[in-house]
Amino acid sequence: MVRHSDENQGQRADHYDTVGSIATNVADGFTLVAVGDLIVTRPLTKAQDAGFGTIIKILRDADVTFGNLETNIFDIRSFKGSPQAEYGGAYHVSVPELGPDLKNMGFNAVSRANNHSFDWGVEGMRETSRALDLNGLVHAGVGENLAQAGAARFLETTRGRVALLSCASTFTPMSRACDPAGEASGRPGLNSLRLTRTILVPPEMLESLRRVRDSLPGFRCDCGGASRVVLAGVVYEAADKAGFKYIADPGDVAGIRRNVRQGKQFTDFCIVTNHGHEPGNWSQVPPSYEQSFARELIDAGADAYVGHGPHQLRGIELYKGRPIFYSLGNFIMDDLRTPVGADMFAGYEKDPRTNTDAEVTAAEMAGGYVTDPGFSDPIFYESIIAVSRFKHSRLAELRLYPIELGHTKRLANRGVPRLASGLRAEGILGRLQELSRPFGTDIAIQNDTGVIKLQPS
Repeated sequence: MVRHSDENQGQRADHYDTVGSIATNVADGFTLVAVGDLIVTRPLTKAQDAGFGTIIKILRDADVTFGNLETNIFDIRSFKGSPQAEYGGAYHVSVPELGPDLKNMGFNAVSRANNHSFDWGVEGMRETSRALDLNGLVHAGVGENLAQAGAARFLETTRGRVALLSCASTFTPMSRACDPAGEASGRPGLNSLRLTRTILVPPEMLESLRRVRDSLPGFRCDCGGASRVVLAGVVYEAADKAGFKYIADPGDVAGIRRNVRQGKQFTDFCIVTNHGHEPGNWSQVPPSYEQSFARELIDAGADAYVGHGPHQLRGIELYKGRPIFYSLGNFIMDDLRTPVGADMFAGYEKDPRTNTDAEVTAAEMAGGYVTDPGFSDPIFYESIIAVSRFKHSRLAELRLYPIELGHTKRLANRGVPRLASGLRAEGILGRLQELSRPFGTDIAIQNDTGVIKLQPS
């Protein structure tokens, strides 16, 4: 369905819209449904849950239904791998029946690059890929080397061909993919977006840090200058108020941008997804680098940027008529996790000889450390389903359906979404209004649904 070819020269010529981005090229009525994290351990469509059935209808009515798959899929009884010493905060695993169940829900595209991609090593990655391939789900973000992990994967729909690309700024160190170099082979892994973090502090705090650094043995030189201090490998910088600053690795950005450009050249519509927890799950504001990064990828050809990772909602921006979702929070958090690796038992001071897997999971959800509040706040169980509809190859409307995941239910029944209504819907959408206002996005609330209508150009 791609119609951008130069017949005279026999070469492809990109068409650009009036604001300089490579033009969207889908048939009228094209619909993208995007949700956040899929933390799911079992098939759900067989359950007699009328609320979930209503949501499934929304998922099935789209040309593309996307979510971030934050689990591995395999049968532990025959699995040849092992839980890794580096894991993404928990060992996420689901049974093989999840593959057909995701398809039955309506999903046809999932991202794979996230901090749980390699909880179970390369074997877990490969088993999950096989499960998704067997059920016809397009997936991107991991591979046998960086070229494969970063490449666009393609979905054919009746209204246009779609590219999906996936990257992650939050990942375990040994899960980063790399390409061959000389005689060294490539490394299986995920498509990484490395970030350099600087901690911002007021000048008087910086001076105190400088005195601490100068008093430590082995100090040789001031590598930070007057406005920066490097202490135990952490960079501090003077600023008006405390906070964090992130700079994305230029090489990673260039590689992702190139893959986006190529993905759009072969398709009518390009989706880019990024999984990151920065600056932390406590933050409703995206990290400092992300707005410019998302805009740069849209300029390169992306038609939608979907962020996820912090397990809660962040704002929505419209840039050159394309949606940027800075975080869509959790869609499913049905985290009946079993098995749990020995490292996780130890991390939460549990004993596998006396404690159960569920008790470890409950400790994680409640917050196992002073600095980790866990998932006790109800906002982690409130999110949206974002439905983007296109007309004349332009985004015409965004409908935002608020959902809640049963925060007050017992662990075994928690985490399955249903549409929110009344005061609960108003609260979720009202918070999203406030988070989106700094980006110049106005969200109307109509019948428990958020609506963003775009004026035709």
